[in-house]
Amino acid sequence: MPRNPRASQLGEFLKARRADLTPRAVGLPAGGNRRVRGLRREEVAHLASISVDYYSRLEQGRIQASVPVLDALGRVLQLGDDERAYMFELAGKEAARPRRRSAQKVEPQLRRLLEDLPTTPAVVLGRRMDILAWNPMAAALVMDFSSIPAKRRNYLRLVFTEPSLRALYPRWEDVASMCVAQVRMEAARHPNDPQLAELVGELAVRDEQFRRWWAGHHVTTRTVGTKLMRHPVAGELTLDWDTLTCTTDPDQQLVVWTAEPGTPSHDGLRILASWAADARHLTAGRPE
Repeated sequence: MPRNPRASQLGEFLKARRADLTPRAVGLPAGGNRRVRGLRREEVAHLASISVDYYSRLEQGRIQASVPVLDALGRVLQLGDDERAYMFELAGKEAARPRRRSAQKVEPQLRRLLEDLPTTPAVVLGRRMDILAWNPMAAALVMDFSSIPAKRRNYLRLVFTEPSLRALYPRWEDVASMCVAQVRMEAARHPNDPQLAELVGELAVRDEQFRRWWAGHHVTTRTVGTKLMRHPVAGELTLDWDTLTCTTDPDQQLVVWTAEPGTPSHDGLRILASWAADARHLTAGRPE
């Protein structure tokens, strides 16, 4: 049976695009004797979370790709909008048009809650774990979020890129993998979110552990839990965290950290509150 000409063209296109990428561009080591220019088939398949055999047959024009696989390949091969549209055209698939959603604004009731928690660290997380607002105690406990440009103020990104957060969490891998699983759940609800795709692409290039956890497809929701923190001022803290979902915008959640009264961690939060009151630079996060 003769092969579908468009499927063959798709295979050639994929070959050409992976030949254009260096291992360094996708966060892979560049060592060893490489017999091919650009990325190997095995590397593309690994980054796209598909089997090598499946990807090989795609390049050979022997099978048709599904929309989720095409989306993954577009991300891995770092395709521009026109290249992505061309790939979908060759595959005979309708590409969902990425729609950039408007920036979230903190709901007034969540803002009031933040302001009424002078001794309790709290943040408002939006879509993709964007940090929408915080109180001075959260800045004292975690970091001065105002020092991060608003467009990059994302908790998942900070967990992987800020050395201070790695130091704050003695069990950093547990915290980081949970953040990945929570955002993975959101990706299922909003598969065509271009901002989320950009965030995932950025972290996949920068961090091997992120790539592995993202490819693992583990998911969880943000509810309650306990975190161990090692704070430079308050010392070692064991804090319970809880999540309150905004009824008017379910994509906004208030996350609070508390400690059992009478425990060293509760005393540590009181010490932190006193320190935060004296640190005038630790201000509440305001909409920008």
